[in-house]
Amino acid sequence: MINKKGVWFLTLFSLILVLSVYYITMPPELLITNKKMNKDSSPSTPVAKVEESSILVALRVESDEMMEEEISTLKKIISSAESTVEEKNKAFEKIKELNSNRSGEESIEEKIESTYQLKSFVKIDGNNIEVIVQKEEHDNTLANNIMRTVQEQFDTSKNITVKFQK
Repeated sequence: MINKKGVWFLTLFSLILVLSVYYITMPPELLITNKKMNKDSSPSTPVAKVEESSILVALRVESDEMMEEEISTLKKIISSAESTVEEKNKAFEKIKELNSNRSGEESIEEKIESTYQLKSFVKIDGNNIEVIVQKEEHDNTLANNIMRTVQEQFDTSKNITVKFQK
């Protein structure tokens, strides 16, 4: 039987071994630090700042969390021994639908950004599609054009709503 000291020794030794291998295999570019500093103690290399509406980020995070929860629940159904074959098939189809919706949402967001140069959030729920666009002013013509652009992505008619957020 292994005693506590032996377990601690093996644990610490394996940790040191893993960190050593990680350090040795790390590319040399990551090990070099930039010691040149400007007057204000900031790095001399320019840093790109990316800003996005906090509302769009919050909506995206909330949507992703809900999707992950639902997928986790469906995976539990699939892996459960008590679930019937029919329940497992329904759960699998639902996961496929959720993944398909997410890829559709991303493609629509990219299409809106490339066509209209606007940040957006898209949520697909069955036949309903909600588009939230980051723009100060409400423009009916732009909303109609966005609805047409979104509808072009689908073969069947969808209920599309466009909202503008500041």
